[in-house]
This record gives sequence, C-alpha cells and structure tokens, in this order.
Amino acid sequence: MEKWICKTCGTQFAPGENPPEACPICQDERQYVGYAGQQWTTLAQMQKDGFRNEFREHEPHLVGVGTTPTFAIGERALLLQTERENVLWDCMSLLDDETVAEIEKLGGLTAIAISHPHYYSTMVEWADRFQVPIYLHAADRQWVMRPSERIRFWSGDTYELSDDITLIRLGGHFLGGTVLHWKRAADGKGVLLSGDIIQVVADRRWVSFMYSYPNLIPLSAAEVQRISETIAPYQFERLYGAWFERVVAHNAHDAVLRSAERYIRSLETVRR
Repeated sequence: MEKWICKTCGTQFAPGENPPEACPICQDERQYVGYAGQQWTTLAQMQKDGFRNEFREHEPHLVGVGTTPTFAIGERALLLQTERENVLWDCMSLLDDETVAEIEKLGGLTAIAISHPHYYSTMVEWADRFQVPIYLHAADRQWVMRPSERIRFWSGDTYELSDDITLIRLGGHFLGGTVLHWKRAADGKGVLLSGDIIQVVADRRWVSFMYSYPNLIPLSAAEVQRISETIAPYQFERLYGAWFERVVAHNAHDAVLRSAERYIRSLETVRR
C-alpha cells in the first residue's frame, strides 16, 4: 500500500494499492490538473529523485523550510519558536530523516497549523513523525485527503494556540482560510503568517487577495472588505507569505489595509 502524492498540489492521500483516479483539490476551480495530466509520486520516490529541504532563518525564532528543486506549488513552511511552543506553520510534501534531524536540533515541534487545503501536503506524515496535533479550520474538512486522529478541527473566527499565538479565520481563498498572528514577535510589534490567504505580491509594499490565483478568479469587494475589517484589530510589523521571498518587511499592517482599499477601488472603478 502506497501513500500517493499528487505532483501538482503536493497532497498526500490515504494508503492504497493504486493511485487515486483524480485529485479533488486539483479538480477544484481554485487549482488545476497538471499540464501533463494527473501524475503521482511517493515520499520514497521524491527522495530518489533528489529532492531535499533547505532551512533559512527569516529572523530570530522564525525559520523557513522549503524544498529544492521546487515541487508542486512550491510553498515553504515556517517554524515558529517560542519558549513554550514550536509551531510548524503550513507544510510541504517532502519529509526525510535529514529534515527531522534539523527540526529536532531546533527544538522539535509541538503543533502544526495550516492556512488552507493547498498546503495540507503530507501533514499527517509530519504529525505522526513528531507526534503532534494538526490544527485545521472545520470549514475545510472536505478537503482532507488523508484522515487522521491527529487532526483537530476548530471552528469560529479565532483559535488561541497560546497567549502569544492566535489562528484567525479570514476565509476568502477558502472558506476556512486561516492566518497566524504572533503577538510578541518583531520586538512586540507582531508578525502575521499568511500563506496566500493574504498574498504578498511582486511589489512587496503591497498584498492582494484572490479566490483562485492560478486561474485569476478575484474575490468580491464585499469579501475583501470583510477580510480587511477582520484583520484590522491585530497589529503586525511584518507579514510572511508562502514563499521565501514573499515578505512585507515593514509596516505590514498598513500595507494590508491599503491594499484592501486599492483592491476594492479597482473593482469599483470603470476605466476607459
């Protein structure tokens, strides 16, 4: 029995003799089936193919973990370290002994939290290896392709992992789309880990919001306004998106609110 991994989105499925007929996550209009058609791999095959993980420190106690060469969507996870918790934010498909050893050197894991289904990847593999819970919003339960007792579905608009770390449901890209607010980071100014629920764009003074990024389906003005109002009370100096270079380094809170205003204004403006 193999635990098959979709090559396009990186999601691992429950064990089976043969690959699934299709990947529901990729068939959804927010994603796509790969240009060569539906293709599958396994963790063992990824290791044979030469994939490895690299670690980069973004700032003290925040380490990025990403796979090279790029696999599937290409996101990198973030290891957030506090005195009491080591939280893996988001996830990627490759997990090997070298990665486990490096994370253990950094204090191991106490929990995994994930922004949305495109980054569920091999989350159960990670949770089993480190013996920790996975926190997912219950609104996205249908997109879990490998069920596990380690998954803890939370509901509502916020969930406190600790007095320092809060999961916030913003929705938008997915109904349960979640960001992580780390209150005491950045010398007490706060940090937001957003995946691509809030997307850091090429001009890193700005962010954006989409229902589907690869298929360019926008969100409504009302939905972006709701997201802006939901995140406004939380202060954060920096915002970390889903890739190593996607970081708003300063005044990130203002950048998010300004970007929401620009997005809404653009939708409502008729250009001739």
